[in-house]
Amino acid sequence: MPIRAIRGAITVPDNSRTAILEATHALLQALVEANGMSAGEVIAATFSVTADLDQAYPAEAARDLGWTEAGLMCVQEMRVEGTVNKCIRVQVLWETEQPQSAVTHRYLGGAASLRTDLLGG
Repeated sequence: MPIRAIRGAITVPDNSRTAILEATHALLQALVEANGMSAGEVIAATFSVTADLDQAYPAEAARDLGWTEAGLMCVQEMRVEGTVNKCIRVQVLWETEQPQSAVTHRYLGGAASLRTDLLGG
């Protein structure tokens, strides 16, 4: 079965464990709902966080959603001057028959400015 990439990002109000996990949960839930994805179809997810977020691993929220068989990895985002702070990004590899063109990405909160071309989609 083909594997598709789904991308998304969300900003976090503060650098706390609760805020990081809640924001990650909201982002993943938005991706699941937008694409009709189930936990068993997720092959892997890579999360990146800006350097100002260091109180929790976003992958914890994925495991809480039942993503227990997928490969999950967390990394620190490359620092680029002028970019969005307190931001979690994710790339999910999803096993699905849907074409890549049918995949819906989600950029929430302040992260919407990262991909204005995907707003409304």
